[in-house]
Amino acid sequence: MSSTLTLLFVNFILLCATTLASDPDPIQDYCLPNLKSGASRTAHLTIIPCKNSSEATTDDFVFSGMKVPGNFTDTGLAAISVNPTIFPGINTLGMSFVRADLKVGGINPPHFHPRATEIAYIVQGSVYSGFVDSTNRVFARVVEQGEVMVFPRGLVHFLMNVGKKPATVFGSFNSQNPGMQKIPAAIFGSGINDKLLEKAFGLSPKQIALMRRRFG
Repeated sequence: MSSTLTLLFVNFILLCATTLASDPDPIQDYCLPNLKSGASRTAHLTIIPCKNSSEATTDDFVFSGMKVPGNFTDTGLAAISVNPTIFPGINTLGMSFVRADLKVGGINPPHFHPRATEIAYIVQGSVYSGFVDSTNRVFARVVEQGEVMVFPRGLVHFLMNVGKKPATVFGSFNSQNPGMQKIPAAIFGSGINDKLLEKAFGLSPKQIALMRRRFG
């Protein structure tokens, strides 16, 4: 194979890899997982075959697990994440969603979703909400009940209840597996070398140890 053809082939492979890096388009109306048929596993995915569409019922496409808040963390956040594992009706549809409740003063710390853009709808409350773009520019303001904010894929974003009552946010993702990394936990809870962190953040070993105990 000539060097030109080799280069074209490599470029084609890279293009295919880029194209397949997001949720694929469905090739049928829906795919309710058939848990009785067993699963095939790859390095990163568990693939479950679809059950016959004649076995589908209306209840397969209704989820009732978001009527009340989940369990609150010490940051004042309670989140119920919904994906095909607990709501099979959205399997292969390229979406997932979350209910987030914030106590007064509660926060959802800076985090990002590597595989999805998020739409955040304020069901109730007043929430300081925003994201940081790749030039470190912050786009943030108080978002009120009935308003929506978008967080572009892969960008750090955050929420804080600045109202006098609890707040509820409904988030929707354009991937059934958006992924999430919280910045503090990713940095101080992941085992990155202490010396590197000391140099990167100008912290002492004692301060690094303190951060690790908090976020590890």
